[in-house]
Amino acid sequence: MAEMVKKLGEAELEIMQVIWGSEIPVTSNYILKQLQGRRKWQLSTLMTSLSRLIDKGFLSCDRSTGSNLYSWIISENAYKTGASRHFLEKLYNNSIQNMVASLYSAKAIKSSDVEELKDFLNRLEAEASGEEDAR
Repeated sequence: MAEMVKKLGEAELEIMQVIWGSEIPVTSNYILKQLQGRRKWQLSTLMTSLSRLIDKGFLSCDRSTGSNLYSWIISENAYKTGASRHFLEKLYNNSIQNMVASLYSAKAIKSSDVEELKDFLNRLEAEASGEEDAR
């Protein structure tokens, strides 16, 4: 079983989204600029968060170029998968059916959302059976 990925706080997630969104390692000034409008941070506040993300194993920092270059260690997809699994386990007893039923009864999702989900699941099933037929 995969190791449980640590949880990101809201601000940490925003930082990671900036880093995940970049094709290349980024500087703290780049991150600070990308967060403008969302966070009113001083560079020192960002540096504290970056240090925490390194300690949690989300980031690496390359100091060999003279400026700190930050890059992700845990991919966005890996984080989302782990966070989604944890969310389902904690809130819905690891049942997608329970989650959808709860959202539907609270009118957080509409019948059209349920139909869209059905169509999606049918496509997944068709693709899976198509793969099996091809073997």
